[in-house]
Amino acid sequence: MSGSTLGDRPLAVARSHLVRTVEEAAIACAATVGQGDRHHSDQVAVSAMRRVLDTVPVRGRVVIGEGERDQAPMLWSGERFGGGGEGAPELDIAVDPLEGTNLCATGGPGAIAVLAGSERGGLLTAPDVYMEKIMVGPASRDLLGDAIRLEHPPERNVRAIAEAEGVPTSQVTVVVLERPRHEDLIAGLRRAGARVRLIGDGDLSAGILSALPGSGIHAAMGSGGAPEGVIAAAALRCLGGGMLGQLLARNEAEQRRLLETGVEDAGRVLTAGELAPGRRLIFCAAGVTDGALVAGVRFSEGAIETHTLLITNDPPELTRISRRRHR
Repeated sequence: MSGSTLGDRPLAVARSHLVRTVEEAAIACAATVGQGDRHHSDQVAVSAMRRVLDTVPVRGRVVIGEGERDQAPMLWSGERFGGGGEGAPELDIAVDPLEGTNLCATGGPGAIAVLAGSERGGLLTAPDVYMEKIMVGPASRDLLGDAIRLEHPPERNVRAIAEAEGVPTSQVTVVVLERPRHEDLIAGLRRAGARVRLIGDGDLSAGILSALPGSGIHAAMGSGGAPEGVIAAAALRCLGGGMLGQLLARNEAEQRRLLETGVEDAGRVLTAGELAPGRRLIFCAAGVTDGALVAGVRFSEGAIETHTLLITNDPPELTRISRRRHR
């Protein structure tokens, strides 16, 4: 196996370190829950994540991180990490050390520490711009780009999802970020009779829930961060779900940013397979606060308990890891 391919054994070795990476970030964040300082919460998550990444026995590269090198002191896009020497497998990762900074600061549900990984070139380097998204589970995946399209009115997409799921539209649940920009989307979904679940933060988790068995979520729609879209795409591919995403440049500065990242056709609609094309993918999310995706960190006298969701596509695996350690 060449050094540029993340083969079976290197992936198995790396994944235990990657699980520990999100666990340590979650523990660091959890100590700041409810303190009202989202920037501090994010900083401690970044520092904890970076410390562990240096121990991973790979030659690693951050393709999606905290921003550009001149904007972030660590985990910037393009930064190298890992303790692997010459000939070690190459690994790309996309990280969100604290998804839901406001949730952590206010003690709200659903804050997570998260990353996705793949062999070199297996994750799209997405700039920090917005992305219009539709994320669905396995039943609706094959309708994406056909009966389900970004340009279709919400009512039409809901009817297609309902048919694929074998339920009436009144039983289709769609998660949407509660933002003024989504007023028309929300109104259309409600006209279709769908159940709309509004969230304040965390469309990454919402997208993953659309493909997670037993979640009760059928889709996530609306615009959110493009980096989160790539991480969600990796998880959705592991779960058999699907996604459509279109990068949005709201001004000339963002258009330049797209071009600098190598995106020449921002209007092209991308699938999960284009956002996360890696043959082998791994997704890890550790809960900071309790949420629908994963439970949060528990502090008790003399112990810390963490809860992590691990998903891979080769081999297909969905594992929930609960770990209790002494403080």
